[in-house]
Amino acid sequence: MDKLNAMQLFVRVAETGSFTAVADQLDVARSVVTRQISALETQLGIKLMTRSTRSLTLTTAGSAYLEKCRVILNMVDAAESSLLEEKTEPRGRIRLGLPLSFGLQRLMPALLEFAQTHSHIELVMDFSDRRSKLIEEGIDVSIRITSRLEPGDIVRKLGESRLLTVASPQYLAEHSRPKHPRDLTQHACLVYSQDFQSTSWGYRSKDGDVNVPIRPRLAANNGEALLQAAAQGLGITRPPDFMAQPYLDNGSVVAVLTKFEPVPLGIYAVLPSNRYIPHRVSVLIDFLAHALRSN
Repeated sequence: MDKLNAMQLFVRVAETGSFTAVADQLDVARSVVTRQISALETQLGIKLMTRSTRSLTLTTAGSAYLEKCRVILNMVDAAESSLLEEKTEPRGRIRLGLPLSFGLQRLMPALLEFAQTHSHIELVMDFSDRRSKLIEEGIDVSIRITSRLEPGDIVRKLGESRLLTVASPQYLAEHSRPKHPRDLTQHACLVYSQDFQSTSWGYRSKDGDVNVPIRPRLAANNGEALLQAAAQGLGITRPPDFMAQPYLDNGSVVAVLTKFEPVPLGIYAVLPSNRYIPHRVSVLIDFLAHALRSN
């Protein structure tokens, strides 16, 4: 048994909490994974995990062993990579999580250029606006646009995206133009939401911050859908600038409350853990950061 491979497999199983998920990621039978973990336990002479039909739990010894495995594997990765990365072209597979609209409109041109430049890197791209479970899904890096990071998120900030408050000329003719964020309480608002809970819109001005509770007429987890609704006169929405620009250009929506600046969205590369980042992933993150700055 290859001890390092067994340790890597144990860490994956412990982090995902599933033999099946790891087997799927490695494209092997579940029995291959379970046999290797059993062999590792036999060699160590101690139980690392307790299994049931529905759950997998680390023993006390398993938890302690997991932390030691992470330290050892990080050191091995760092030692090998430091020797190789300056002499060899980056290569290997990168599983990449991408937000749907921003990924297609802004990131895809840069990713295609990256793929042409780095022919030995295979990009596997998952376009979705949901919050990915990086470890469980085997994702190496996820690009996320948000005004609020979750506790424990390990990120590198790549840039920012402005939010714009917009409505159709038709809607404004029928309902009047809001002059202050507080006026939004009297308007139909079209709200981006992942969990469809009550929300508020924050603005900044020279007179201080304003936070307005919003009761949405329509809520969706896709900004393009909300812009289409706004363009048809259903209400006021707050899309990111890259998404709103085509609608502003063709006149189907116009900007309002331009003296009040919403808190911008951060564009982040989110990593599955704080362990060693593979060289190919670092190269991709640097490339995207430069591309976003250039744009």
